[in-house]
Amino acid sequence: MAKKGAKQKHRYVMKVEEPVFITMRDGTPIACRIYRPDTVGRFPVLFAASPYQYETDDLPHSTMFLWREVGPVEWYVRDQGYAYVHMDVRGSGQSGGVYNFLDREEQQDYYECIEWVGRQDWCNGKVGGIGQSYYAWSQWFMGIVNPPSLKCIAPYDGAVDPYRGTAYHGGIYCDFMAWWYQLVRVNNLHRAANGLSGQYMPFDLAGEMARHQTYDDWWRERCPWERLDEIKVPLLSIGHWGKMGLHLRGNILGYENVKTPKKLVVTGAKDVFEAHDQFDHISYHEAELLPFYDHYLKGKKNKWAERPNVRLHVGGRNEWREEDEWPLKRAKFQHFYLNERTSKSVTSVNDGLLTTDAPKANGGSTSYDYPDPNWKLGTVGFSPQGPDPVRGVLTFTTEPLKKHLEIVGPIILELHASSSNIDTDFIIKISDQYPQSMEDRTLNIQPLATVVSKGWLRASHREKDKILSSKLRPIYTHANPKPIEPGIVYVFEIEVMPCAHEFKANHRIRLEIVNGDSPLTDSLFTHQYLYYKVGTDTIWHNDKHPSRLLLPIVTK
Repeated sequence: MAKKGAKQKHRYVMKVEEPVFITMRDGTPIACRIYRPDTVGRFPVLFAASPYQYETDDLPHSTMFLWREVGPVEWYVRDQGYAYVHMDVRGSGQSGGVYNFLDREEQQDYYECIEWVGRQDWCNGKVGGIGQSYYAWSQWFMGIVNPPSLKCIAPYDGAVDPYRGTAYHGGIYCDFMAWWYQLVRVNNLHRAANGLSGQYMPFDLAGEMARHQTYDDWWRERCPWERLDEIKVPLLSIGHWGKMGLHLRGNILGYENVKTPKKLVVTGAKDVFEAHDQFDHISYHEAELLPFYDHYLKGKKNKWAERPNVRLHVGGRNEWREEDEWPLKRAKFQHFYLNERTSKSVTSVNDGLLTTDAPKANGGSTSYDYPDPNWKLGTVGFSPQGPDPVRGVLTFTTEPLKKHLEIVGPIILELHASSSNIDTDFIIKISDQYPQSMEDRTLNIQPLATVVSKGWLRASHREKDKILSSKLRPIYTHANPKPIEPGIVYVFEIEVMPCAHEFKANHRIRLEIVNGDSPLTDSLFTHQYLYYKVGTDTIWHNDKHPSRLLLPIVTK
């Protein structure tokens, strides 16, 4: 046993080579930094690609540097005997060409760079994808272009459909990608003390995203989800319940649609920062990713194949659920109907009730006018206690649960609604509302609650893809927006993000509905409140229009 405070002894000395340029088919030089054991021998290679510049690998572990998403590079090289290659994608870092956000040119570059790596005398001919977020986006495409040297991919926190999952939730424009791209451009260009400039990225991603409002060929080129069946290598898909606005849907759909040997892990990381922090820790890689890489890149008999296909962190009870399948066939939808009666548990626009009893003929409706004059930052209202996320929104809340209730799987909201407008937005949240003392309720203090899932839909984008949609998940075409007729009741089948969560006895399930959100509640993934969102929306809940929430309940 090593003495306390003794210097860590590594298996290998690490050699770093940079810049190493790989010439593409059109003559464009792609820059890489190569980390490898400084010894004679052939090693498996971990390959990472992004526009974040390999020089940022040297930054310390910190959530202030959210783009440093390569993991513990030195540990893989010095202690585990891997080489690690970090590629600056075309038009970023020191690479030539023009950046064009995951286009076909960039996808083909992955193929050529991986094959170049596979031919080197220090490579054993086996390459695996590694990395978070953009590094995960690139891994889906690495699998699709399928270079022979690629043997596995492990997209950690990676969308497969940047239109639906990131830029236009339910057809509603999200602010995140414009902010993200400006951050990337500044990082690539600016240097300390206005020193020698880095590379300017002229591509106007924010402008292109604003212009391409529907799911067209521009998006289709950059969304791997329709081509996931082309992936031939084993997959480890790792998502996080807290990344609903960016990557969660991608890791789940990626797992569902890839046909190769595969495993799914969804962690309990609550947000961007927890997911990022986790990927920087050696202990996480040692437990979750290293066995996968060792199995497929080194041929180790480490019982990787015997691990459960699906591992899900269950919120509410902070435990892991191990399964052989996803979605769970034994999970059965239970219907919770929106009701005009009050729950008397929360202060909101209506304080409606959510019940398992179907509504009656005179079940009525609930309306709200927008924008609410009491909204101060997005749709957040204010109470004497400060910011109040639910005071200015519609809520429908169950009575206290008599026993624990666990939901695992996809969620659907069937909403019967009308509007005074020709279009409207539905932004949905499901929350776990905690018990509250009668004294605090009398004082109009809001009960504590945790958001466990979200969903979105723009009314004009209600057209479903009849081929891809299923009874578990509506998929919208987002290709043919149609206005709604004011005053007419429509049925909107809204995809709400999957989750695994146990609502404890005496807790309540709360459904929240409004047409906007706030940086206070939704962090980086807010939606611009556009100028034409002025009017009145009505939610219907009677026997002819039984609005209902479908939750996947498991009993074991």
